[in-house]
Amino acid sequence: MRKLLLSFWGLLFLVISHAQTTVSGKITDGKDGSPIVGATVKSKGGKATVLSQDDGTFSINVEAGIKSLIISFIGYAEKEIPASGSNLLVTMTQSDQSLSEVVVVGYGTKIKKDLTGNIAKVKGADVQNMPVPNLNQALQGRAAGVFVEANNGKVGEGVKIRIRGSGSISASNSPLYVIDGVPISNGSYSGSPLADINFNDIESFDILKDASAAAIYGSRAANGVVLITTKKGKSGKTSFQVNTQYGSNKPTHLRGFLNAKEYVDLLREAAINSDNIEGVDPLDPDQYENSWLEFAEGRLDRYSGWSDWRSLETNTNWEKLAFNDNARTSALDVSASGGNDKTKFYISAAYNNQDGILIGNNFRRISTRINLEQKVSDKFQVGLNLSLSQTVAGRVPNDNEFATPMQIVALSPVTPLRDLDGNVYNSPTTTYSNPYVDYTDGHYKSTTYRNIGNIFGQYSILPSLFFRSEFGVDIQNQNDDQFYGFNTTYGNGTNGYGESDWYQALNYNTNNYFNFNKTFGTVHNLDVVVGMAYQEYKTESANVYGEQFPVEDLQKLASAGLIKGGTSRSNQTAILSYFARLNYKFNNKYLLTASNRIDGSSVFGSDKRYGFFPAFSLGWIITEEKFLETSKVLSFLKLRGSFGLSGNDDGFGSFSSLGLWSGSSYGGTSGLAPIQLANKDLRWEKSNQVDIGLDFGFFNNRLNGEIDYYNRKTQDLIYNVPVPANSGFTSQTVNIGSMENKGVEIVLNGDIISSKSFKWTSSFNISFNKNKVLQLDGEQKLIPGNDGRYLNSLIVGESIGVFYGPKFAGVDPENGDALYYLEDGKATTNDYDAAGNFVVGNPNPTTIAGFNNSFSYKGIELSVLFQGVFGNQVLNGAGGFMSASFDWFDNQTREQLDRWQKPGDITNVPQLRLGYGNGISASSRYVYDADYIRLKNITLAYRLPSSIATRLRLQSARLYVTGVNLLTFTDYPGWDPEVNTDYRAGNINQGSDFYAAPQIKNISIGLNIGF
Repeated sequence: MRKLLLSFWGLLFLVISHAQTTVSGKITDGKDGSPIVGATVKSKGGKATVLSQDDGTFSINVEAGIKSLIISFIGYAEKEIPASGSNLLVTMTQSDQSLSEVVVVGYGTKIKKDLTGNIAKVKGADVQNMPVPNLNQALQGRAAGVFVEANNGKVGEGVKIRIRGSGSISASNSPLYVIDGVPISNGSYSGSPLADINFNDIESFDILKDASAAAIYGSRAANGVVLITTKKGKSGKTSFQVNTQYGSNKPTHLRGFLNAKEYVDLLREAAINSDNIEGVDPLDPDQYENSWLEFAEGRLDRYSGWSDWRSLETNTNWEKLAFNDNARTSALDVSASGGNDKTKFYISAAYNNQDGILIGNNFRRISTRINLEQKVSDKFQVGLNLSLSQTVAGRVPNDNEFATPMQIVALSPVTPLRDLDGNVYNSPTTTYSNPYVDYTDGHYKSTTYRNIGNIFGQYSILPSLFFRSEFGVDIQNQNDDQFYGFNTTYGNGTNGYGESDWYQALNYNTNNYFNFNKTFGTVHNLDVVVGMAYQEYKTESANVYGEQFPVEDLQKLASAGLIKGGTSRSNQTAILSYFARLNYKFNNKYLLTASNRIDGSSVFGSDKRYGFFPAFSLGWIITEEKFLETSKVLSFLKLRGSFGLSGNDDGFGSFSSLGLWSGSSYGGTSGLAPIQLANKDLRWEKSNQVDIGLDFGFFNNRLNGEIDYYNRKTQDLIYNVPVPANSGFTSQTVNIGSMENKGVEIVLNGDIISSKSFKWTSSFNISFNKNKVLQLDGEQKLIPGNDGRYLNSLIVGESIGVFYGPKFAGVDPENGDALYYLEDGKATTNDYDAAGNFVVGNPNPTTIAGFNNSFSYKGIELSVLFQGVFGNQVLNGAGGFMSASFDWFDNQTREQLDRWQKPGDITNVPQLRLGYGNGISASSRYVYDADYIRLKNITLAYRLPSSIATRLRLQSARLYVTGVNLLTFTDYPGWDPEVNTDYRAGNINQGSDFYAAPQIKNISIGLNIGF
């Protein structure tokens, strides 16, 4: 009986096994042929299920009687195929690109559906051909939680980017930029190093914001990571793209100053008012017999030169002279891409030439790129990514220098531009020299050569395991050359001034890592990365300057009769790192990511160099659960959470932990002198961050988005604190406290209308961030050494860099005195020194937003991007000069016309008093709300129908008109609310405006053709 049963079951198994059918094939994306990993292959009406492997292949044993297979993958339309055959090629069509979109992560890629961290992706196509030189400017308003602010409107100069707020008071607050695996340098001798990069070569920006996403970069990721992927070639016919554009540049706003009549009337009024104040004498009473009016009119005689100020013969608009009326933008980009199954390439060459809106300011970049990938065998491939660029910039001095163009507004409108011989006046002018002379008789040219590239090799040990090795370099060579003639600000009295500055930086790194990615059975997917990295950064700089040139035509230092001085410096840092990351996916709906990195940095004390930076995150794709499978409204829902630790070792000096000595001279003998106090306990700044997010999609993901809450706390803040003078030093770099950033980010994307002829897509992002200083180790307030024009401070319980100082209480209606609140915040005084101190403003925005809409109708395309910044204030540090109740002879802004004139007047402009200082010291009088909404970019294009393009032997042709910063809605009375004056810009010193140029408004027309 037992033998009979065994025979029966054996026969049954044989029948069943023969009844099964094995079907195999490969699943690819119908758009570009790339394999689809993790697609579900299921027998229709049966139980058999498998997932496609990392090369897109699958093999499934189909039960008897099954006629077809159902293939599904999030982001693609479900597909049904016959349940028979082998080596089938199955192509799938994307139905929702947002979830199937490939996102670059540290040392790898993921599809967006499987992310457990927060990564914002900006496509290169979205910012291509924007007429701005800096890639950061192209990102404004396009990613939640990413605040981008240009210091001023100088072309090619500094741009600040903050991801989820400021996390440090002395170390760098800038993110790490990685281009094709190369962490690039974010420093330079002058200008912005990111302006060296042609962002038309960029395929995508992936911005790692939370600790889970960024912790794989450990010490470099405290402020987020911007992964930049450049364009690559694809198999197929070689494709050529040519783009050219031309446009004009204007300032976004002119502030407006007094004309000649107003200037004379108000200056004389201020002088008369001062004559009526007992005990206030002019500076030169012997000459002017104690009369401020005589003193003022004597100055007017001097300032007007050959002109007669009494008859208002001259009315010079100096503000307009600061700007270039003929500023233009031109660009040309040419690229080719293509390849076959073994070799893929992308090459490009580009020329960009942009005149700044300021006189003497311009920017030109020539760049080229080659990206090459070669499949040596089925297991081994190599590649090269290389870019070369030359930038030549006409720079202008910093905002606080008398030679900078914007300070020209201080000159009197009764002063002619030129004397009777046609020469530009340098004297007579008001207190300052004439910057226009520095423009006509001087130059400041900066030339930079930049090489960024890497080579890599990748070997597949097993179908699911490969090893990759990369070596990358970032090389900068920069020379700044300056010369100012005999009549200029710097050259007057010294027979000219010349200066040469040289800077070289070498940044090289290597990454070596294994990647294992395999699906076990039908429900387990494991992706593991393990590796090491090493980076070394070296800089060399030198400077020399001289005077006494024989003639102005000889402008190199070889012609200087007197070399006044010079110096040279070198710097070097290194980081050694070990990293690992594990991604686990169960049943296509439960996600786990764990990563850790160990970094050793040379900048810390010998016992504090290594830091450990772990991160963990979880994700749950709720819509994969059975209770939501039949939902017709909710198409995607994922809950994720993460926690991680990252570090910061950048921006506060390479040798801050060491006791330093320097060469010195005493009595003609060389020697050594200590210059820095050691701190062997100097350690890592560490930021721990919690992120909780919800990704969602409705109506087949036509409406989708994400909501995130985060809390980032930075501990062991690095700061230079004062030390007792008897130590022989003034400060020491130490770890002193903690700071917090917390906030909410919301992103909404909508495919609003999608018909055959008309499409409308919309994207909105808004972020709320609150920054707070939590601890300063025994101190409640740290007020850095300000120069009297600014109020930035560190206060426990407040945001970094808040404005702390006297609170302006308006004008006394009885006598025109400026009033300030006393310490109680209620009573007032006209004595500035007796005023109380208050938090009177915050330079950190609490809310940033972006709203982008794209429309297309047949061949017509329109995209409109609005950007908004809210909740911050700006302090006009120049207010005590340009809006100063005619304290001195600087021309004044037009609101000074609303000054107090008689008892009973209600105004916020104190009585005009020459030399009296009525309300001109730094206070809330010069603090303004800086909220703004800006039409950041608008592009109208027409794409030639493919039938016509084909007849012209073209793949495509597109004519477009684009505009940048065309409209700005703000109550800020200055030139531009987007400002952070360059000479003092820093972590604490934010939100200041000191003769800073407004942003550039550009309109350009362009043509893009493909063939």
